Amino acid sequence: MLMSVYFLAAPPKISQKPTPLSPSRFPRSASARKTAVTLATSAAMADGTAPVVLVTGAGGRTGQIVYKKLKERSDQFVARGLVRTAESKEKIGGADDVFVGDIRNAESIIPAVQGIDALIILTSAVPKMKPGFDPSKGERPEFYFEDGSYPEQVDWVGQKNQIDAARAVGVKQIVLVGSMGGTDINHPLNTIGNGKILIWKRKAEQYLADSGVPYTIIRAGGLQDKDGGLRELLVGKDDELLKTETRTIARPDVAEVCIQALQYEEAKFKAFDLASKPEGTGTPTTDIKALFSQVTTRF
Repeated sequence: MLMSVYFLAAPPKISQKPTPLSPSRFPRSASARKTAVTLATSAAMADGTAPVVLVTGAGGRTGQIVYKKLKERSDQFVARGLVRTAESKEKIGGADDVFVGDIRNAESIIPAVQGIDALIILTSAVPKMKPGFDPSKGERPEFYFEDGSYPEQVDWVGQKNQIDAARAVGVKQIVLVGSMGGTDINHPLNTIGNGKILIWKRKAEQYLADSGVPYTIIRAGGLQDKDGGLRELLVGKDDELLKTETRTIARPDVAEVCIQALQYEEAKFKAFDLASKPEGTGTPTTDIKALFSQVTTRF
């Protein structure tokens, strides 16, 4: 595994003991599934109810997958979603468990956060392409962020608001999905629309790590709209995976890792890069717990 030390602040000293939630149904043997369900009953569901998990950014391409997976596992989780617009809510089914709120406005997300046990953050600033781009002329597209929707507002203020709200209601864990590349201040993603998106994402990650809440920070590689469960997953540190040929990952695989991070002690108080080998290379990963066990650093 690729390991080294990040250039940012030293890992925080956190004394809070992680608390397990519930297992997921990633492919495994029948006996293992039975054991997982037993553990879920004795631990996460000790009060007789499944843990309530809020997915923010549930209208996004990865967020939709996480929300759907949670809904499919209704015996293990109570799914809840947060989207920014009524249109996004309708896009994912319009269920009553989908809330509409603006993460940049702390008060607007309070109803969605009330009563949750875990939070999966999948919100991100999204650049838009400037009009007039003509690829036939060999031009490169130019991007911009709308006013109020820069990474500083969305990836820093918005994520900080979510972390604060979740901490206030006593969540057991926060899973935050970010991006690889954050160790390089000159990374090309930071130049898009002059948004410095990876810098603001990194700031939010540090805030979460310092919060005292059990956390899992997943810095995903290039996200691909492909089927999941078909590739060998890789974890790394310090963006070293970016120097290899394994710099991408299917969205469903990221979604599965998010959900399984809610189960295992090995996933808590950890941050890691996540990518996969090309399909047909290596052995498809089925033991996510073992993957988490490879990670030994907190930031």
